[in-house]
Amino acid sequence: MIRPSQGLRLIHINWVLMRHGLDEVVLATHLFRPVRFLKYFSPWYWLREPASYGVRIRRTLEDLGPLFVKFGQILSTRRDLLPDDIANELARLQDRVPPFPGAQARTIIEKAYGQPVEAVLQDFDARPLASASVAQVHGARLKDGTEVVVKVLRPGIERTIRRDVGLLYTIARLAERYWKEGRRLHPVEVVREYEKTILDELDLMREAANASQLRRNFLGSPALYIPEVYWDYTRPGVLVMERISGTPVGDVAALRRQGISMRMLGERGVEIFFTQVFRHNFFHADMHPGNIFVAPDGQYIAVDFGIIGTLMPEDQRYLAENLLAFFNRDYRRVAELHLESEWVPRGTRVDEFESAIRTVCEPIFEKPISQISFGHFLLRLFQTARRFNMEVQPQLVLLQKTLLNIEGLGRQLYPALDLWKTAKPFLERWMSEQVGSRAFVKRVRQTLPGLSETIPEIPELAHRVLSDAARGRLQVRWQPDEMARLRAEIRQGSRRTSAMVAGGSLFIGGALLVTLGPSAGLLSGTLPGGLFALGVGLGGAGLATLMLPWIDREP
Repeated sequence: MIRPSQGLRLIHINWVLMRHGLDEVVLATHLFRPVRFLKYFSPWYWLREPASYGVRIRRTLEDLGPLFVKFGQILSTRRDLLPDDIANELARLQDRVPPFPGAQARTIIEKAYGQPVEAVLQDFDARPLASASVAQVHGARLKDGTEVVVKVLRPGIERTIRRDVGLLYTIARLAERYWKEGRRLHPVEVVREYEKTILDELDLMREAANASQLRRNFLGSPALYIPEVYWDYTRPGVLVMERISGTPVGDVAALRRQGISMRMLGERGVEIFFTQVFRHNFFHADMHPGNIFVAPDGQYIAVDFGIIGTLMPEDQRYLAENLLAFFNRDYRRVAELHLESEWVPRGTRVDEFESAIRTVCEPIFEKPISQISFGHFLLRLFQTARRFNMEVQPQLVLLQKTLLNIEGLGRQLYPALDLWKTAKPFLERWMSEQVGSRAFVKRVRQTLPGLSETIPEIPELAHRVLSDAARGRLQVRWQPDEMARLRAEIRQGSRRTSAMVAGGSLFIGGALLVTLGPSAGLLSGTLPGGLFALGVGLGGAGLATLMLPWIDREP
């Protein structure tokens, strides 16, 4: 059920939608189609500037605030779901958030430590170094003189996020029900993915743990430096890290003045990405230019570790094999891998899927390597696979987003960057380590301790199974997940049907009381106010009952 605070927020959202001309989108849905003529009475319909849907959506999200901006940024990576013009506009969204007062940040820090800031820190700068939608960063100095940065969560941010996420769920459910593209685009799943990502960012202890893991992975590496976390000063709402200095990676002119090789930076960025994904299976998934700096010796420095991605071993393997098959133009193998991993439904014809992939790939491969965008190629492939009902893999969404960021950054630094040439040798080495003799020995070492405990029990277990079979007491229990889901769907459908029957009956009864009361001879030509109110009440209750199954559901 929509709470009063959410209701007020929903009114504000509708006002912003109308102001930017998105009332057309809302009124075009099946639910509001009967009243879409009302748009002609809106002053914004006649006064607004002509702009594309993508521009209007971007401006709307910017006006609705930082949480909707972040949602749009995440949604911009789902180009398999969105038209290119809208995705390009969403990618331009910027997290422009004014800082909250430094005195308020000091209060939050003191509450986290349970004592005055001066008792913990030698110095604290109330002027923020940076401000974003979830937190802001201040400079500080520890008692021993160490320069650090203090990241502080915005006051009341969790309450704001949960309120807006609840509204997004409501809007997504209505879209899934009344928008013809809703079932295919899975808006509820998109919101659920966003909810997980944004709530993870609210726990700065989690971010600190992510930073520590990345630091261990690249300790001593000349390619990437991760600042140190000061655990004694870190709390769920306060993160204290080493203060770093470097040139923003987007300032190409400054990097050139320092004599740093742009080619080296571009290729090193690709190597860092593939090392994180395939060797460490733990990758920084928010590597936009604002989170990356460069030291004078050309070493990358990363910050902001709130969003981290991982893959299952089988996804790693299938992804690496897919990429190598693409590099070798083995489209048959690509189609087979998609079927083996169940990324496309069973029953899909391999030859048809192979032909569709070839149609996308061949024109791209014929271009000069400097004109090939690997990220754009993946997006075209996803769009083609849509014809075969290929479901988007949630575990690969962050990977796709990061790859697009990395390639865009690499091309900005070194336009002739050959991502294919840089990545292929790395993937070939990784695959040889996964399927060769060394991989076999490694897996044996990993499984041997567990096997040493279970092997002695095998004879006794076999004897027990055979004895039960000989006596006719062997039973096989089968409870697949599909049956449980089917039962749940049947129960849910039954509840919806009952609500529709009950709601329709109430609504029709109320309408009859209001419209046919006099002609039915209930009263002599006059419909009293009480009977009229009863009819309106029944009709309203009927409408509420009809809408309840679609709105009042748990996220």
